[in-house]
Amino acid sequence: MHVHRRLLNESMTYRAQRARIENRALQYETGRRASVRSGVVTIPVVVHVVHNPSTPAQNIGDAQIHSQIDVLNRDFRAANPDVSRVPDAWKPLVADIEVEFALATVDPHGAPTEGIVRAETDRTGFDSHDAVKAAASGGADPWPSDQYLNLWVCQLGEGLLGYAQFPGGPPQTDGVVILHSAFGTTGTAAAPYNGGRTATHEIGHWLDLFHIWGDDDGACSNDDRVADTPNQADSNVGKPAFPHVSCNNGPNGDMFMNYMDYVDDDSMFMFTRGQRERVNACLEGTRASFLVAHQAAPATPAAPAPETRPAEAQTPGYVAQDADVERLLHDTERLTREALTDIHDALGLVGHRFGG
Repeated sequence: MHVHRRLLNESMTYRAQRARIENRALQYETGRRASVRSGVVTIPVVVHVVHNPSTPAQNIGDAQIHSQIDVLNRDFRAANPDVSRVPDAWKPLVADIEVEFALATVDPHGAPTEGIVRAETDRTGFDSHDAVKAAASGGADPWPSDQYLNLWVCQLGEGLLGYAQFPGGPPQTDGVVILHSAFGTTGTAAAPYNGGRTATHEIGHWLDLFHIWGDDDGACSNDDRVADTPNQADSNVGKPAFPHVSCNNGPNGDMFMNYMDYVDDDSMFMFTRGQRERVNACLEGTRASFLVAHQAAPATPAAPAPETRPAEAQTPGYVAQDADVERLLHDTERLTREALTDIHDALGLVGHRFGG
């Protein structure tokens, strides 16, 4: 939220983008707009390990990185074993977000990669002002943020476990930063943040989910803009006992086991259906490049196109392929229109500002 508020103060373009994003999310929440995506989308991930050679532990191993990807793929598919601990009152709300994550296999230049970049730094640590996201300031430059989820793993100060940038922000700083000892489940990962849930929480922000308590300092006047998560007074920490009632939200109280609260890793284990709708709005809006790329990716290497359509072209298989192409073209056209509208809205706001 610190990053979000800073960008709101600094950038009229970000303000315009966020207004448009919230409008779309509201349409999905209220049912005025329905999700059109089908199946699971896989997000390519690049992990930038930024480490100071004087502290070898910061240069986490590949196994620790792979353990984090495994956690993400369980948590975002509601396949985590501890989902069974969701209280009975909320079991019907548990949602499979239908998003998976995979370390990138091709880099921005088309070369094979393992999806892991290691960068040495002379800095002893980083804060939430994005220095870790640029080589010039002692970090590592991002890969194109419309093609990859950039994860930076480093030493963080200020008591931070991690932080993220909401959709709509500058592309050169888009991504998620995680403290190396709160990343994954092995290696340097340290209790009570050794369950990989810091990254689950922060990627939730990257997919446009807010903190479940609404960041209103206990006033009960704001919420996370998701209807099926109870309003609660403030963040929960540690291992709360169910029910924990606040903001007159009894008898079930706070949904503190939601990934978007602040409890220990072993006490959070669910997303809701309403949160899935908000993620759908994000994936079909600001982050639609991942959805379009996923739809465009061929399941098998493409064969050279024949000069004329063979007789088999009349079979159902060919019809289905044509329909996929048509849908992809339609989605691309729609996304282009929406991007142009975003630019038009942003320019209008900036022009209004400079015009007095």
